[in-house]
Amino acid sequence: MAGASALSLQGVEVAAAGRTVCRGVDLDLPHGEIHVLFGPNGSGKSSLLSAIMGLPGYELTAGRALLDGTDLTELDLAGRARAGLGIAYQRPPAINGVSIAALAESLGATGHLREEEAALDLVNFESRDVNSGFSGGEIKRWEILKLFLQQPEVCLFDEPESGVDLEHIAAVGAAIERLLAQPAPSGRPRSALIITHTGFILDYVKATTGHMMIDGHIVYSGPAAELFDHIRNHGYSVPGASAA
Repeated sequence: MAGASALSLQGVEVAAAGRTVCRGVDLDLPHGEIHVLFGPNGSGKSSLLSAIMGLPGYELTAGRALLDGTDLTELDLAGRARAGLGIAYQRPPAINGVSIAALAESLGATGHLREEEAALDLVNFESRDVNSGFSGGEIKRWEILKLFLQQPEVCLFDEPESGVDLEHIAAVGAAIERLLAQPAPSGRPRSALIITHTGFILDYVKATTGHMMIDGHIVYSGPAAELFDHIRNHGYSVPGASAA
């Protein structure tokens, strides 16, 4: 669809385990932009990303979720990945019996593996099974490297800096910046939606817009840096809202 945003959520409702966790979510992510989703624990942020990706147990039950104009509810998880949607999980499963080298080869992405493994301190990981026995920091760095292999057009990041030591947060942030600076295979600029609690990733990733989610609703959107500064000083209150 000409002129379509990379990702458009229109009145989206999300259910997890049969319970509605997000309602009336409106969010527009243009091609080439990086947006950040802030919110307290349990506000529905990870559930929203999981439903967009089509993970089992999460469902888009109302509204419209469009990937470059295509209704995501018409695609299963594999179809969404093939259409250009990728996610860096917060807590990904281990895949025993599938090595990193084998996964990269199946994606035709051995070159991307070689290019990025040193920058993410993952050299000599090729023979290890995906996420099997990885530390928390290794998992997060691998999840970023995985997106280099997949080459999605729209990237979803679920707390990419959580569980990562300070030494490696810079490497993770720099890798995300490199990934998003490269055009997708379609030739269009990549877009990203990032969940963050600490905000450390914003020291390395130049986000354009921030959204605040409370109790499954997006209650405010504005410049990412300004919104994060407000949250640090005033908590999860709506900027400009009357105290009365």
